[in-house]
Amino acid sequence: MGRKTSILAPGWWDYTTLDDEILNDAARLTAEDMAGLSRDGFKVLFYDTLEDFYLAEALEYVTAWRQATADNPVGICGPIGPTEQLPLVARIVNELGLDLKNAHFWGMDEWHLGDREAPRSHPLSFARADMELCFDRIDARLRMPEANIHFPRADTTEYIRSWDGVRCAVMQGGQGDIKHWAFNDPVRRQGKYADEPPTPEEFRRLTARVVDLHPVTVMQNARTSGGGVVTGVPTKAITVGPVETWKAEKVSIWQAGPHDNPCGMRLTTLMIGQKTADSAVPMSLLADHPNVLFNFYRPAIGTCEAEMH
Repeated sequence: MGRKTSILAPGWWDYTTLDDEILNDAARLTAEDMAGLSRDGFKVLFYDTLEDFYLAEALEYVTAWRQATADNPVGICGPIGPTEQLPLVARIVNELGLDLKNAHFWGMDEWHLGDREAPRSHPLSFARADMELCFDRIDARLRMPEANIHFPRADTTEYIRSWDGVRCAVMQGGQGDIKHWAFNDPVRRQGKYADEPPTPEEFRRLTARVVDLHPVTVMQNARTSGGGVVTGVPTKAITVGPVETWKAEKVSIWQAGPHDNPCGMRLTTLMIGQKTADSAVPMSLLADHPNVLFNFYRPAIGTCEAEMH
């Protein structure tokens, strides 16, 4: 029997094409159950306040950059979503007087418009957000060289090459409604993938690239960043790939609640904890990464019980 058709977007793969049993199992998980899914290579942490949550996220930047030397440049790959940690990073760097001349940063993704990356003048530009919320706030005498800040471009050649010779201590990310990290969305249900999504092995061979965004991702970004104006959100993006992700020593996913729901956060925790990888749920492929950390703001975990409002 073939896989189910998505109830969200019939022409795409996504988590609604999974067997109902795993979706129902995920919905039943308590916070204690989620913590119990920790294993070698996968750790689940909870934070009781947003202050502690975003401070811990910011400190991952500082901890990574403090390791950087001329002989051992070290970087971090970071998301836009969440962004609350970025001003904290700049403040800590300035207070510590941390010299970033040997540090690196990779942006996870950027919008794709026409045949090029979105310019920084675009109101939704990720590079612009990184610069305004973090790097432009760092004291000029401490700031890393511009050549050490790597943003994805439509021609991904230079971005892919930038991952060679520099140690990525950590790749941060959030989890979107479609269960992606960066913009590693599920693929369209067409061609060779009409009946089955890519195997985990196929998906993990993908490098940084231009991607079509799942309709759920477009809708989510309209909700979180565009006041609901869906027509203002690009339908393509440039994203860091699994190949680059597996070059990161640690993948640290930060889930405060705004970017996914209680069931979605439970689902990927369950799939990674049980090593169930399925490219219809891209985040689940991290089940095979050797060092993954899921960070949750505890109140956002909520419940999956039906409740009318």
